[in-house]
Amino acid sequence: MYHKNEQVSNRKAKKEEGKNLMQSFIVEHYLNKAVDVYCGGPDVFRGTVEACADNVLTLNNDGKYTHVAIDKIIALWSQ
Repeated sequence: MYHKNEQVSNRKAKKEEGKNLMQSFIVEHYLNKAVDVYCGGPDVFRGTVEACADNVLTLNNDGKYTHVAIDKIIALWSQ
């Protein structure tokens, strides 16, 4: 039988694994490509994927950088 601390630890591990999978997916499929990123609400972030590391996506839009927390991303698509 699981103890509450073990259950919390397992949930945290699965959440981290999900972030790592998303980060790997972005690097593999979208690095150096123009994308739109939706995180909810009316805003869509647009730019070229410059980097994706430490659970942060970095977009370059005409020399201005936007940094997005990967766990906040709902959808991502090519421009």
